[in-house]
Parts: sequence; structure tokens; C-alpha cells
Amino acid sequence: MTFNKKITRFGVPILVLATFIIAANFVASNPPQAKRGKPSAAPQLNVAVQTINNEKLTLKISSYGTVQPRTQSILMPQVAGEITAISDNFREGGFFEQGEVLVKLDDRDYLADINIAKANLYSAKQALTEELARAEQAKQDWQRLGNSEQASELVLRKPQLLAAEAAVYSAEAQLAKAQLSLERTEIKAPYTGRILNKAADLGQVVSANTQLAEIFAVDYVEVRLPIKNNDLPYMNLPERTRFETEVKVQLPSVTIYSELVNEQQWQGRVIRTEGAFDQNSQQLFVVAQIDDPYGVASTNGLPLKIGQYVRADIEGKSLSEVIKIPNKAIYQGSYVFVVKDGLLKRQAINIAWQNNEFALLEQELTEGEQGLTEGDLLVLTPLGQVNSGTPVAVVAKDGLNLINNKVASASSQATRQQKQRQVKNLNADKAQVSQNARTNKEPAL
Repeated sequence: MTFNKKITRFGVPILVLATFIIAANFVASNPPQAKRGKPSAAPQLNVAVQTINNEKLTLKISSYGTVQPRTQSILMPQVAGEITAISDNFREGGFFEQGEVLVKLDDRDYLADINIAKANLYSAKQALTEELARAEQAKQDWQRLGNSEQASELVLRKPQLLAAEAAVYSAEAQLAKAQLSLERTEIKAPYTGRILNKAADLGQVVSANTQLAEIFAVDYVEVRLPIKNNDLPYMNLPERTRFETEVKVQLPSVTIYSELVNEQQWQGRVIRTEGAFDQNSQQLFVVAQIDDPYGVASTNGLPLKIGQYVRADIEGKSLSEVIKIPNKAIYQGSYVFVVKDGLLKRQAINIAWQNNEFALLEQELTEGEQGLTEGDLLVLTPLGQVNSGTPVAVVAKDGLNLINNKVASASSQATRQQKQRQVKNLNADKAQVSQNARTNKEPAL
């Protein structure tokens, strides 16, 4: 009894362990094998493509800036006085012409100064006349005394004569100065322009160098435009040396846009390049000029305002034999997808220049790179996580819907076949009728 208990106690676990070991060896020796079928050659994606062609293109460089006046000045009086009259155009936004009287000061004190200066001039001339007579008398007295020697200047009263002449010149200068002060009581516009800010009004007493208004010229305005460093090789910058009087290159045209009210645009040109890079942005600035912004051509819509934010498209260089692709076809800025032999292929690219709409590709590639070539089919359809080599079907090419064309072609072919069958059946019916007629005419045997 004791022996049987020992066998049961130790034998059963050993038997179970041996069974598991045998089963594990069997599974390890006979692993499961997955049956893999060949990948399906049926198209898995529908894509739209664009045929790659070499193009001729004139670039447009985008920029932005604010409108600035060509000339901006502070209008100040040169004499003191009370403002007695102002022009109707002397207000914020008012236009004025060169030489127009904008402000008039009280001139009564200056009229009095002119009369005083005239009186002083008359007195000086009277003293000069008397001194001339004394000098002539002194000369005659010297000669009557029988002196053979030349009379001295003191004897001839030349110093006193010079002093009298000097007094006349001084009185004339004082009169001219008084007349100039009187003229300055009328503050005139130095150029044709517009009032930016008004700082004085009727009845105000002003002194010399008191600010009356801030004005600016309206013959043309300027826009300071930053240029990206990547755009510099594709622009014709208006540069010149200190020995040149004119810019050698043709001034690039520029179109200014504003969406302040409605989309408006103005035409101008880039007239100069600044002499240094901006310290904050490390970009080079060019200056665009818009002629006559407040003339007849500005009546359509809202005229340009000083300080207004605008966009600009600057004419760049004209390029030939370049490959242009839309930005939506570029992935991670380094590759695109093309269709070759019905399969999707990933193609690496090098971007030479890019704006918000499209990119230009570099033509010279490093060894081992293929890039895009003329005739390649560029995929325009946005793709997710796809693998190179996936079968695809082209449903649109160069903007043309191929499926609709195929359906229309098949429909047209079916229509032609149906007409052919109808004609064939009609001919058969005619032949049967003719046969029946001949049969009816034959005599019975």
C-alpha cells in the first residue's frame, strides 16, 4: 500500500511533465506556415496627374510694406504773430498747391518796421549827401591854399564819407529785412502736397519755429519692401556705383495691392536699393515708387493713405527651361510621387525657389539623383501613408477627366453599334419582303 502511494505521488507529475516536453518539441519542430498570396495587380488608388514640361517663366517676388511720403515736412513760421487767416485747405487731409498761402499772421507790426527802416534809410542818404559836399569842399580848400602835395585822406574827409556810405547800406539792409519779415507773415506751401496733421488754428499766437502742421508731397509715394535672401538671385536690383549717374538695369515693375475696402491695385516701379541690410531682420530692402497716387487714376476706390499696409508683387528675372510644380504635390519639402507603368513611385527633388503657389526645381542634380524630367507624370492627388510601387489608376491628366471621356467614348461607340444593328435589321427585312414577293409571283407546280 505504501509502494502504490509513492508511485502515485511521484509518477503522475513526472508523466505530466514528460507529456508537455514532448508536445513542446513537436510544436517547435513543426512551426505554422502562413500562406501568402501574390499582391493584387488591380489599382488600389485613383490619382490625378500632371505632365512635367519645361516652361518659360517670369517670376513674381512677393513682399509687403507701408506707404511712406516722398517728402515729409514740419510747417513752421519764421516770424511771430497772431494767426488772422487760414486757407480752406488748411485741414487734415486737405490738398494744396505749391506757393499757396496756408496761414496768414498779423502784419501790422512788420508794416511799422518797414516805415521805420525807410525813415532810417532817408536819414542815412541825407547824411551821405552832406558828407559828399563836405569832402568836395575840403578838396577845393586844399587846392586854394596852393599846396603842391597830395592831400591826405583825412583832409579830404574820406573816412567820414565811408562812414556815411556804410550807414546807407545798413539802412537799406534793415529795410530789406523788414520787408522779408512782412513777406513771412504769409506762410506759403513749399510744394504741392497734403496736410497730414494740423497743430494750429485761427486766433492762435505763434512764435518762430512753432509747429503749424505736418505736410507731405503728393507727386509720388514710396513703399519700402523687404526682400528674402532666397529671392535676391532672381531679381534685377537697381544698383549703381558712385561713378555711375544712372542705373544700368531696367527698373523692375511692381504691383501694389490692398484689401482695405475692395481689392485695389496700383502700378509702380522699384527705383533704388538700400545700401545696407536691416539690422533686425537681416534682409535687404528696396524702395518702390508710385507716381501721382492722388491724381485722376486714383478716383476708382479709396486712394492710398500714408502708413497704409500693402502687398507687392515685384517683377523678377525671366527664366527658360524650368520645371514648375504646385506646392500641393510636394511632401515634406523633399519628394513627390510620380506614376510609371501604372505604379506609384516616390521621387526625390531639390527645390531651387518657392512661393505660396508653386516651386521651381533645380536642374543640376548631384550624382545619383534623378529628379523630375520632361514627360514624367506628377501625382497631384493628396496621398496619405502609401508605399512606392502601389498600383494606381489615372483618372485625370492635365486637368482632363479621363473617366468621363471613357464613358462618353463607350456611349458613343454603343450608339454607333446600335445604329449599325438597326440598319442591318432594316436591310434584312427588306430582303425578306423581296423574297416573299418573288415567291408569290412564281406559278404553282
